[in-house]
Amino acid sequence: MTHRPKNIVILGSTGSIGRSTLEVIAASGGRLRPVALSAHSNLDLLEAQARQWCPGSIVATDPAAAERHDWSALPDGVQLLTGAEAVADVVADAEVDVVVSAIVGSAGLHGTWAALEAGKTVALANKESLVGGGPLVTRLAAERGATLLPVDSEHSAVFQALQAGRRTEVRRVVLTASGGPFRHYPPERLAQVAVEEALAHPTWAMGPKITIDSATLMNKALEIIEARWLFDLRPGQIGVVVHPQSIVHSMVEYIDGSVVAQLSPPDMKLPIQYALTWPERSEGVAAKLDFGRAMQWEFEPPDPDRFPALRLGLEAAETGGTTGAVLNGANEAAVAAFLAGRLAFNQIVPACRWALDAHTFDPHPTLSQLVHLDRWAREEVSRWVSA
Repeated sequence: MTHRPKNIVILGSTGSIGRSTLEVIAASGGRLRPVALSAHSNLDLLEAQARQWCPGSIVATDPAAAERHDWSALPDGVQLLTGAEAVADVVADAEVDVVVSAIVGSAGLHGTWAALEAGKTVALANKESLVGGGPLVTRLAAERGATLLPVDSEHSAVFQALQAGRRTEVRRVVLTASGGPFRHYPPERLAQVAVEEALAHPTWAMGPKITIDSATLMNKALEIIEARWLFDLRPGQIGVVVHPQSIVHSMVEYIDGSVVAQLSPPDMKLPIQYALTWPERSEGVAAKLDFGRAMQWEFEPPDPDRFPALRLGLEAAETGGTTGAVLNGANEAAVAAFLAGRLAFNQIVPACRWALDAHTFDPHPTLSQLVHLDRWAREEVSRWVSA
C-alpha cells in the first residue's frame, strides 16, 4: 500500500525554524510536502521558496508589503493570499495534516489558534501561544480534537522523555539552558553589554529576538510557563539547569529517582523532524553525536542574581491568568528597545517587572483580553523606556 505524503503548512517559512523545516522536508524522500507557506515582510525569500516548492498557496500577511512586491515571477498554480486573516483559510484546508507554527512572538498566536480550531496537528515552535494563552489554547485543542506537538528543543526533549513512564510517576522536569554568552559575567558588567555581544550565542544559531532571550534567560522563563501548560505540570515540578554544551536538551525525573534525558547536537532540524513524522522516526539530516571522541558535559544551577528573568517565569507559571501575556508582550518590547540601542541589556528584565506590577490582573481572561494586554504591555514598556 502506498501512502500519500504528509501535507505541511509552514507559518513563518522565511524565519530560522521555517527554513529548517523546509530542509527537513527536502530530505524526507517525498514523505513530507509543503502545501502552504506564509511570511510577513521577507517576501523576496517567500517568493523564492514558492518557486522552489510550488505550494498550492502562499500568504503574505503584511498587505502593504504584498502590494509593493512584484509577483510576476510567481509560478503558475501558486495562489497568492494576503493579510493575516488568510492564514485561517490555509490551515483549515481538509488536506492539511500538520501546521508548523513558527512565527516569532505573540503574532504567532493567531495562526496557532486557527489551526487548533480546525482540529489540526500543530507543530508548535511559537512558545508565546502557550505563554500568553496556555489554558485557552490547551482547552481549545482538547475541544477540537487537535494535537499539540512541541518543536522547541527543550520541550521536544521532555515530550520524548515522558514516554519512559506514566505521567503519575513524574516527579519533575528539568529544562536545560546554555547560559548564553554572559553566564560568567558579574551583574554590574551586564550594564555595558553591547548588542553585538548579546547576539553572539555560543552554541545556537537563531534569530535576534530569541538570541537575546537566551542571553537574559528569558527564553527559559517563557519555557517554564509553556511547559506548565503543555505537559499539565505544577510550577513546582519544573526546574532549570545551565548546561553550556547544549547536548542534553532536557530531562524528566521519575519518582523512583530515574532521570531520562534526550541528547543530540544543537540542531533544530531534529525536533522539527520528530514533530513532523511523529509518532514515527525516520532517517534525517540533523547532526549526530559522535561517541568515538571524548566529550565533557557540565551542569550548574543558574545564578538568580545574574538571571532574574527566571523569577518572573516561575511567578507567571504559578499565578497564571493574564501574567503570561503581559510578561511576553513586555519582553518583546524591551528586547526591541535593546536591539535599537534605547535600553541597556540589564534593564530588559526590570522593564518586564514594571509591566507585570502595573497591570490589572485577571485570573480568567478571554482571548480578546490577552490580545489587548499584549498591546498594553508593549506600550507600557515603551513609556518606561522613554521616561
